[in-house]
Amino acid sequence: MRGIEATWLWSGDPVDAPLASGGLVTDAGGRVLAVGDARALRREHAGARWERHEGIVIPGLVNARVRLELSALRGRLSGGRGYVPWLRELTDARERLAPESDLEAIEAAVSELVRAGTAAIGEVTSTGAAIESLASAPLVARVFHEIAGLRRETATVVRAMAEQHYEGVALPANVALSLAPHSAVGLHPRALAALFGEGVTLPLPLAASAAERAFLEGGGGPLGAWMKERGADPADWDPPGVGPIAHAEALGVVGPSLLATDLTDARDDELETLARRGAQAVLCPRASLHVEVKLPPLTGLLDLGIEPALGTDSLAAAPSLDVLEEALALHRRFPRVGSGQLCAMATSFGARALGLEDRVGRIAPGLTPGVLLFEGGPDLDDPLAHVLAQAGRPRRVLVRPGSAL
Repeated sequence: MRGIEATWLWSGDPVDAPLASGGLVTDAGGRVLAVGDARALRREHAGARWERHEGIVIPGLVNARVRLELSALRGRLSGGRGYVPWLRELTDARERLAPESDLEAIEAAVSELVRAGTAAIGEVTSTGAAIESLASAPLVARVFHEIAGLRRETATVVRAMAEQHYEGVALPANVALSLAPHSAVGLHPRALAALFGEGVTLPLPLAASAAERAFLEGGGGPLGAWMKERGADPADWDPPGVGPIAHAEALGVVGPSLLATDLTDARDDELETLARRGAQAVLCPRASLHVEVKLPPLTGLLDLGIEPALGTDSLAAAPSLDVLEEALALHRRFPRVGSGQLCAMATSFGARALGLEDRVGRIAPGLTPGVLLFEGGPDLDDPLAHVLAQAGRPRRVLVRPGSAL
């Protein structure tokens, strides 16, 4: 057994204040056996190998939305002009990349996640290219393979190809795979509803941009023009004439199994719909700022009882894969939101969104969340605000998270 005592210990639960002189005990595999006052734990587990650290101990991070296959585009896309100009630039840049650049960048990105103390990720992919690199990483991954197709026949073929691609593939022990919709504007409505009809919690970008809204409300706008420019087959369904969340609700997919992602362009009544239906949310603040120059309505979500997870999205839209930097970006714009809530968005809220709350996200008996240390002394008024201030900086990984699903 291993015993860890720290100046402060935070469980990952936003209602728990950091515990002064807190401690935990783990087994050889990193599973938490006990947590609480360090002095009491030292008496109860005198046989453990004890160590003391000056700083704040928190659980490993959860990056609930990342797209590793775009890692080679780090710093290459300008952003700031809206979704369609960014998408045009992305598409052109992807076509110029060599396949080996993708693989090297993916491996480097996985290493970056590990160094940041990431315990779990929600990986969004259209190729599955990151699965091999994730296999040896000390984290767990829920991989969402996107299905696209504006025409129903196309969507059916794309789904069949994805199913065939993974048929007979032995996934690594730390990876779980689900097929998921590309977006409300990129997938035939019936195909989208069919994916959610299987009862698995899935992400769906919603209200991500003004261009998405314009397309759904009238079939045009810059997104419709870009599709014509690319020579895409026209959709065989009429625009619903409503906003993205109303469209998703009409399809019956707004409920507890929905991870509504982005929400950069969401309106108050749409957030109320998500809350009423019990949907969850994943925000990617720095990607939203990079593409749309706008943050999602965090306080509106919190006021309605929605506790969003955080994701970095890809390195094509964010400068790093440290999900604490997403929390810091929100902290700067929403200073009245408590540091405990913001840190929970990067830990326990993310674990719940990915269905991994019984493994990671909190320092609690029975879990294998990983343990991070941020240096700091006993005189801190707000230890978690101090943690946020360390976003993007090196931290120590005291205990690696469990990596078996």
